[in-house]
Amino acid sequence: MSGIGACAQIPAPAAGPLAAAVEPAHPEPQQEAPKRAEPLPAQELSGQILYQLLLGEISGRRGNLPLAVSAYLDLAQKTRDPRIARRATEMAHFARQPVQALQAARLWVEIDPQSVQARHAVVGLLAAENRFDELAEHATILLAGDAKRLPRTLLQLNRLFEQARDRSAARDLVDRLTQPYLALPEAHFARAQAAHAAGDMAGSYAAASEALRLRPDWEQAALLRAQSKLQSAPEEAVASLAAFLQDHPKAREARLAYARLLTGQKRYPQAREQFQSLLAEFPDNPEVLFAVGVLSFQMEDYATAEREFRRLTELRFAQQDAVRVYLGQIAENRKRYDEALSWYGAVGAGEQYLPAHIRYADVLARQGRLEEGREHLRGLAVKTNLERIQLTLAEAGLLRTAGKLREAFDLLDAALLTHPNQPDLLYEAALLAERIGRMDVLEANLRAVIRIKPDHAHAYNALGYSFADRNERLPEAHGLIAKALALAPNDPFILDSMGWVLYRMGNAAGAIENLERAWKLRSDPEIAAHLGEVLWKSGRRDEATRTWRDAERAHPGNEVLTGVIKRFLP
Repeated sequence: MSGIGACAQIPAPAAGPLAAAVEPAHPEPQQEAPKRAEPLPAQELSGQILYQLLLGEISGRRGNLPLAVSAYLDLAQKTRDPRIARRATEMAHFARQPVQALQAARLWVEIDPQSVQARHAVVGLLAAENRFDELAEHATILLAGDAKRLPRTLLQLNRLFEQARDRSAARDLVDRLTQPYLALPEAHFARAQAAHAAGDMAGSYAAASEALRLRPDWEQAALLRAQSKLQSAPEEAVASLAAFLQDHPKAREARLAYARLLTGQKRYPQAREQFQSLLAEFPDNPEVLFAVGVLSFQMEDYATAEREFRRLTELRFAQQDAVRVYLGQIAENRKRYDEALSWYGAVGAGEQYLPAHIRYADVLARQGRLEEGREHLRGLAVKTNLERIQLTLAEAGLLRTAGKLREAFDLLDAALLTHPNQPDLLYEAALLAERIGRMDVLEANLRAVIRIKPDHAHAYNALGYSFADRNERLPEAHGLIAKALALAPNDPFILDSMGWVLYRMGNAAGAIENLERAWKLRSDPEIAAHLGEVLWKSGRRDEATRTWRDAERAHPGNEVLTGVIKRFLP
């Protein structure tokens, strides 16, 4: 019975880093109750019954669902056969006829009041209609029906209310239904789930904590408790899982969720340590291998990353193309360009196809084979205009890197004849226009982007910065950059622009505040150039020199940074 009262699993409370790990659990495996004979009526299969059964099935197969539902519902009422009532319920639910589905499900319960499936069906359908008063009677009978199955039934309780639109009312009902069973940790877990679904994270945390108090080794309760803190206090979520793992180091799902949380907070060394602990226990688990590889790559531990990714190529792993892209990047970073080409070239159709082959062309260009790279991009199979535009932008990027700015601009300008309102083409062409001195095109294109995509923070920023860098129209520049910052308040490049325009306007203190924040977020050489200049002009020359030298060591040869250093430290 698809969807009605199905209760094989408790859903994860919410999407997020812990969602995959929060699944139902109960103290001990329990056997399903033996199948109970249904109370079948004493009647023969008459010609009329056979006719209506065939009418219902054939109508359903041919798509005439209203006729199928009508035939089955009528037959269920006449025969009072629970099997036919069940089929009528299924058919009406599938046909999206909630009134008839509920009518059939009620008949099914009336015929077979001991049927757990029948009550599940009624409860699910009543919940979808937010009819909680009538629903409570059936749910109470379900909970009281079998003491041995009570823990499992409590864990399945929230699944019955999945379709309820009023989650707060569903939560109130779960609280009422579980009141007699609060000595069981499963009752508190059910309350925690219902509170979570209703958006009451504090209530969810409290109920999950009580479930853990009653059963301290319960992983799912620990996961749900941590998830309840994810939005309001992520550090507390991490700490709660860490504490649980301290007492229960073999808790695999909790450790996996803990590692994911650490990754989400960019605490890569700690996350990798957790994944490696899992890997020691499950050495051939592809998901864990992949996570260790990705984290090692992000930490620039290319030896470990390559080892784990190569192991994945020998296992059945769904994301083989993603593995090939990572191996290509590792080969690139180690200047093994022919090997990188081999990995990228092996990526087939799918999500990784364009990114891999764009990198393939970039590697060719870096080997001095620019025209081969361009030809490779032009020969790729694409399905949509958007994909073709991506390749055009990539080709322009190859030309820009090669110093062929005018040619890159002309390529994008030609593409705009076919796609005049494409924001990515307009934006990239604007940036190239600035570099070839076409400030009129820069302004026109960026204003077009702002018109087409009013939330394009970088278009506001680029236009405002172009004015600030030329020391003109400073009030307008400040307004544009302020708009960009409102759209993306933690973008280091926009913060850099704000610092620069404030410096131009004579507000050195405000400039330093924004530039230092930008520099902490991203150690970019151009941010360092700006910050150092403002510090120097403010009399803080030792700090300026230190900032420039640190950036120079990390980014040798950057033109903007080198130019500023030569001006102030000849």
